[in-house]
Amino acid sequence: MRLGLHTSTAFHLIRTLVNLGFLSQSAETKKYSIGAHLFALAAGALDESALLALATPVLEMLSEETGEASHLAVRAHHEITVVARTEATGMLQLSGRAGATRPAHATAIGKLLFAFMQPEERERALASLNLRAFTPHTITDLDALRRELDEIARTGLAHDRREFDADVRCIAVPVRDFTGRCAGAIGISGPVWRLSDTVIEAHASVLRRCAETLSVQLGFRG
Repeated sequence: MRLGLHTSTAFHLIRTLVNLGFLSQSAETKKYSIGAHLFALAAGALDESALLALATPVLEMLSEETGEASHLAVRAHHEITVVARTEATGMLQLSGRAGATRPAHATAIGKLLFAFMQPEERERALASLNLRAFTPHTITDLDALRRELDEIARTGLAHDRREFDADVRCIAVPVRDFTGRCAGAIGISGPVWRLSDTVIEAHASVLRRCAETLSVQLGFRG
């Protein structure tokens, strides 16, 4: 009787976990495996300090190879926060939350992180944005911004073409975790006179390589 009670309880518990998405069951083998929601919980447990610890040497390497400032940013709801940056010399500078937020529509890191949001969430976020013009180059038309975000999602590369600061250009690419989720944005920035289109193209290759290094450290195997 006791065995039957325990078996029944275990069965209902397993079915509950399957229904909640914490477990999944193969239709062919009937075997269970970890579900998407459990992966998401594990990914969410990676806080900014852990991400920063892994990213620090990558940021330093990125600045050393490109000669430009590099930065790591994350998204909290609709807010873009730079959690660390290096100067062109490679010296690490941590940026606290106060004053470290960046406009999503006018920066490479912001557009990159918005581009990889789920479509429904992105639309809600876009509806709340103040498309302020920081320079004459800032995108202030919502449809134009949507088109750019779609292009960024396709190419995996975001540009800030003098949109936040008229004297600065930036590029950014995604950093992914073991679920394939975009966990952050890594980018470089520098003065327009130093970052020509040709130089940007060369730096983009270095940036992608550094992002891949960090992504592998986060368990990404894509």
